[in-house]
Amino acid sequence: MIGPKQDCGPEPLGTLGPRVVIAGTSSGVGKTTVATGLLAAFARRAKRPAGAKIGPDFIDPSYHAAASRRPARNLDPWMCGIDQMAPLAARAAHGAGMLVVEGVMGLFDGAADGSPSSTADVARALRAPVILVIDASAMASSAAALLHGFATFDPSIAVSGVVFNRVGSDGHETMLREAVAPLGISVLGALRRDDRFAWRDRHLGLVPVAENPASVDASLDRLTAAIEAFVDIEGVERLARSAESLQTGPVRVPRRVAPVRIAVASGPAFSFTYTDTVEAFAAAGAEIIPFDPLLDEELPRSRKSPSDADALDGLLIGGGFPEVYAETLSGNGRLLGDIADQVGRGIVTWAECGGLLLLCESLDGHPLAGVVPAEASMTGTLTLGYRQASSTVASPIGPGGTFFKGHEFHYSQIEPSGTALQLEARFGRGHEGFATADLLATYVHFHPGGDPNPIENFVARAALRRASRRADSP
Repeated sequence: MIGPKQDCGPEPLGTLGPRVVIAGTSSGVGKTTVATGLLAAFARRAKRPAGAKIGPDFIDPSYHAAASRRPARNLDPWMCGIDQMAPLAARAAHGAGMLVVEGVMGLFDGAADGSPSSTADVARALRAPVILVIDASAMASSAAALLHGFATFDPSIAVSGVVFNRVGSDGHETMLREAVAPLGISVLGALRRDDRFAWRDRHLGLVPVAENPASVDASLDRLTAAIEAFVDIEGVERLARSAESLQTGPVRVPRRVAPVRIAVASGPAFSFTYTDTVEAFAAAGAEIIPFDPLLDEELPRSRKSPSDADALDGLLIGGGFPEVYAETLSGNGRLLGDIADQVGRGIVTWAECGGLLLLCESLDGHPLAGVVPAEASMTGTLTLGYRQASSTVASPIGPGGTFFKGHEFHYSQIEPSGTALQLEARFGRGHEGFATADLLATYVHFHPGGDPNPIENFVARAALRRASRRADSP
């Protein structure tokens, strides 16, 4: 038995120190509640926690960031490769005292094609102990059978603790503890049923922190108090420190290409941009200038002439909830006109999902930038899943035939859908998206953790635009 590690300060980059994975029996059992609450409780105790989310989700990591006061991080083995999980986790934990990793769906659930993508796959790659969250609201002794099954299903996964969620009473907790005692798995918590911990829902999951940070902070205070009352925080810390230090190797990052200036959409309507994406652009030489399409009336640029060296070279518009703010976005005619003008002049542009909608002619009848010759509308049908994408024409991320992996998650559709990308998934293939040499607009979200080439190519194209602008200047 390996004893608890002593806290010797932050781990160096490329080394993965104390860590624990918070897994669930299924979606909706309370993984985000437990992971976020633990991060907040550890932060309150000055333990310097860091968080990470398995899978492509943008919203859960925003809650981790609010709780830990560190950047949101994702560990997605399908998009980035299972070999990159430990390096990416080490980067997420760099400078922190411990890493709390929230799983995706149930412990053993993953992509439909069977590729490594589950919480179990990542826990194995990180050699991390697992705490299983069980929704105990409608069970007592049956919890033992459920826990036994998860703990023994795959001997390579160390299910080392359990937290019961939505427990009804002290008596209910006693029955649960007695039922699982013969299994020898530590009960690390029994959170009571409390509607105040039901985070506000929306069609894509939790409401992003960026939309109402003050409300989230208040909820975090209540959640932290509950975690401190009903979870063995010291026991969780001991479990995290029982994980042996792991040398991980480097993260794949873009080479430095050239200095360019790239505006990145942010704010409540466009909060779906991976931290690793922004850092990859910076590594390639980009200066990142955020802007909020709800508030700013033009793209950020120097107050000098547009031909000056400080003018923008690129534009990145990630995903989010433009449909919630469609009327406000439509009313910001000056910004929409500026986007259309800049894209028309050749500013190098990458728009994903919500960014694609902003570039359409309209969304549910609300006029938008009109850069893409398509109309968008919300539907009741969810489009969800991993995608293998191949470009059919040249775009800022590479020549025709450029391949990358990504993820779709939306309730909207556009007409026409475009033909810039050929997409392949487990249950079919098709075309979508719009592209020119200076524009890529698609529903597919890309994470650069496994392949930095699209970022390098984009920055190279932006640098070429900068050089061309300078050559044309008087």
